[in-house]
Amino acid sequence: MPDPPTGTVTFLFTDVEGSTKLWEQHPEAMKPALAHHDAILRASVESHHGYVVKMRGDGIHAAFATASDALDAALAAQRILQSKAWGETGALRVRCALHTGAVEERDGDYFGSPVNRAARLLATGHGGQVLLSLATQELVRDGLPPGVGLCDLGTHRLNDLVQPEHIFQLVAPDLPAGFPPLTTLDSRLNNLPVQPTPLIGREKQVAVVQAMLRRDDVRLVTLTGPGGTGKTRLGLQVAADLSDDFEHGVYFVNLAPISDPSLVASTIAQTVKVRETGGQSLIASLKDYLCEKQMLLLLDNFEQVVAAAPSVANLLAACPRLKMLLTSRETLHLRGEHEYPVPPLALPDPKRLSEMRPDLAPTLLPHYSAVALFSQRAQAVKPDFRITDRNAAVVAEICVRVDGLPLAIELAAARCKMLSPQAILSRLSSRLALLTGGAHDLPGRQQTLRDAIAWSYDLLDAREKTLFARLAVFAGGCTLEAAESVCHSPELEIDILDGLTSLVNKSLLRQIEGTGDEPRFTMLETIREYALECLGESGETESLRCKHAEYHLVLAEKAEPELAGRQQVAWLDRLEGEHDNLRAALGWAIEHCEGSWALRLGGALGQFWFMRSYFSEGRWWLAKALDIVQSGSSSASARAKALNWAGYLAYRQTDLASARSVFEEGLTLARGAGEKQVAAHALNGLGNVGWTQGNLAAARSFYEESLALRREVADKWGISISLSNLGNVAWGQSDYTAARAYYEEGLAIGRELGDRQGIAWTLNVLGGLALTQGDCAAARSFLEESLAIQREVGDKSGSAESLNNLGMLARNQGDHEQAAALSRESLALYREIGDKGGSAEALKNMGLAACGQGDYAAARSFFEEAISLGREAGHQPAVAASLDGLGVVAYEQGDYAAARTRHVESLVIWWEVGYKPAIASCLEGLARVACAQDHPERAAQLLGAAEALREAIGVPLPPADRAQHGRHRERGRAKLGEEMFAAAWTEGRAMTLEQAVAYALEEK
Repeated sequence: MPDPPTGTVTFLFTDVEGSTKLWEQHPEAMKPALAHHDAILRASVESHHGYVVKMRGDGIHAAFATASDALDAALAAQRILQSKAWGETGALRVRCALHTGAVEERDGDYFGSPVNRAARLLATGHGGQVLLSLATQELVRDGLPPGVGLCDLGTHRLNDLVQPEHIFQLVAPDLPAGFPPLTTLDSRLNNLPVQPTPLIGREKQVAVVQAMLRRDDVRLVTLTGPGGTGKTRLGLQVAADLSDDFEHGVYFVNLAPISDPSLVASTIAQTVKVRETGGQSLIASLKDYLCEKQMLLLLDNFEQVVAAAPSVANLLAACPRLKMLLTSRETLHLRGEHEYPVPPLALPDPKRLSEMRPDLAPTLLPHYSAVALFSQRAQAVKPDFRITDRNAAVVAEICVRVDGLPLAIELAAARCKMLSPQAILSRLSSRLALLTGGAHDLPGRQQTLRDAIAWSYDLLDAREKTLFARLAVFAGGCTLEAAESVCHSPELEIDILDGLTSLVNKSLLRQIEGTGDEPRFTMLETIREYALECLGESGETESLRCKHAEYHLVLAEKAEPELAGRQQVAWLDRLEGEHDNLRAALGWAIEHCEGSWALRLGGALGQFWFMRSYFSEGRWWLAKALDIVQSGSSSASARAKALNWAGYLAYRQTDLASARSVFEEGLTLARGAGEKQVAAHALNGLGNVGWTQGNLAAARSFYEESLALRREVADKWGISISLSNLGNVAWGQSDYTAARAYYEEGLAIGRELGDRQGIAWTLNVLGGLALTQGDCAAARSFLEESLAIQREVGDKSGSAESLNNLGMLARNQGDHEQAAALSRESLALYREIGDKGGSAEALKNMGLAACGQGDYAAARSFFEEAISLGREAGHQPAVAASLDGLGVVAYEQGDYAAARTRHVESLVIWWEVGYKPAIASCLEGLARVACAQDHPERAAQLLGAAEALREAIGVPLPPADRAQHGRHRERGRAKLGEEMFAAAWTEGRAMTLEQAVAYALEEK
């Protein structure tokens, strides 16, 4: 066997796909089969100058001095494996991975991130597949064997959470080529953040916690330990490795920016994209969404919101397939909680360090994970750093002095850029000795970590110390622009970018990817706690908080008009990223009774809260601000604006009484202050309340007055909203010509402004209107364009409505299978965002599709669930339409009395709402029942009345219903005779709408 290669090495890792199942099915046959497998792989490696590091389980770990030898070995092994007759076990499907990197070789084994990377690459492949990393591909691409090629599979995130890997597949004519997609983080639902470095020395802990979470009886695991122990990083790796086990995904919920336990539920909801809806609490929406999900939530930094523990228990109780992994400095003390104390990294025995032979130290000490971590982090800042016989014991002593805490080790290793390990140990030793008498109520390791941070802080120059302390004012991090605005002062005498770069390099600050191309700078929470103390000692806390609030007020007011323009999505995302800072700014303004600032900031954020469904939180902040600034003050305009947004947020929660009250107060203040645009906003809100309550006349009056004011002040965005609302009123009154005109004028303005969300919503209502009028081609065009835009901007609510309308279109054209599929997709989105009214609409359409397919049992179930949800959400149209659907089901099943009852219940609601197309549908349903109950004359009159109504409003019978409608008409004609049927039909056509409805409601 050749000597193990050193330096830059190419690794070949293999394993057998499905070997566990094969061992279970063929325990005896697998023994000789695996022996043949081992012999084939070993021979292939050694015949191509490779070194067999180890045979592990059902695979091989091999190292090669050249990448081409490694590729030749993998190719030769696969060819032999493919050609062999395996007998009872069937073919052993072996996957291979090739990766190249610089590693340390000790005693015939290898250490370093390339080893872990090769293992992660192997885990993404399938039996028979040979995968190469970019590093290996670069070395072999120009010298491939004849007939062999490489297929570019693109860039993928591996389960190690570090930088994505560009992956290639070896392709040869005699090897299989078609494989399923790679098993990577990209192929699974998750939001796990990419980490800058691989996890070191936690293999055992990862395996133990994984095993705990895989147990059926374990729902909640809490990783405990002091700050800096590496709880978060361990949790992230466990979550990544378990991503295959959770059908609906693994999600990282960052609780570090919040300290209010009441915000835990909203933070979880924000992470999993659950939006608050009118008429339902956020926690109820979250439970509805998670109740059937097989999902893992990683809740990070729970110790600062430990009072929210009951909420965690309630959520787990309501969601039987949900599991949680928490990181916290203390347990939650809940029944069923499983605690896992995260230990420090493995350390050598300090008593034996002085006894260790210097020549053996470089070989033995790096086996301890704490020393390996120090080495890796030191190499990141000083590439030529190596563990030698001169520094090995010193490095080990440093790791021991910081108790093996990963954060402390990283802070120490970062100093290698400037100091030798001996100099680091000298400084660290004196610092630890100085602070041994620290606070006794803190855990020992926390004192040690605190000392490490203090020591790192002491190495900064005066200007860096000032900047470090000032950055603590930011909650959840900051952009470069924000840091320059808030932290800069003439006496600082440092370029902010240079200062940030220095703090990043010294591990006191982290640079992460922000929105757009703007980088974001954050502190670990433990470090920020220390920085806040430094800020307090500087005496600058209040002045910095004031500057912070001022900056974010300017930002919010700058963003506000952009939320109606071409960059609305980018600005929404930016405000989302700054939400914790905006909360902090509002908190400062309210704490200091800066009412004018609080009202301005709350008013500027109203549109953001409305569009991103922060209904309860927005109302809470606005109520606090409004309490400070009472009526009659000099801030009447700002107060009116804040009242308006409080009204809109209340309206979205179907709190109509509160909405009306604050809209009326806002309107009075705005008129008194001469603020026409603010008054128009209030009038529009009052119109919304009237519309929802079915008072179309009042709604029209408010909308028209709002439109007039908006035209007067040239508020184009507001004009487009008023036009859309007037279109809704006209549609509700069956004036389709006027409705289309309103919508098209609003659409033109939306296109001019670049309001993508507004364009999409207007296209959606135009599609619905065309659908109502039977223009299927126009409806499809509008709805498909709307759906494309809504998907582009990430509007799930709008996408759900467009899908629902497309489902109705498919049903009207007789394609019930497609209708059901579209409605199901719509329902999934509605449920994801917690919209019960929308869910009721989708369920209603699923019921109609089931009726079209003759599955009346399913249809009844859908309709009944839709009625329940619709009533709960106050969504009368969904209730009425589903009642009408239940009437159809009862008719088809021969229960004519029940059918009539359901149609009548539906008709009463539609008559109160005033929606004429649905009234016509109810009249037709009651006509079918009358015919079945042997009342042909009554049936003919109702059909005649329905026909006259459809002609008057320009809404033809949907094509899918025409055949059945014709059969009922012929049945009545056959029973009455042509002459009597025509007379009854004519009598029905002559009825007024009121007469027809009254006649339909009569008991017969």
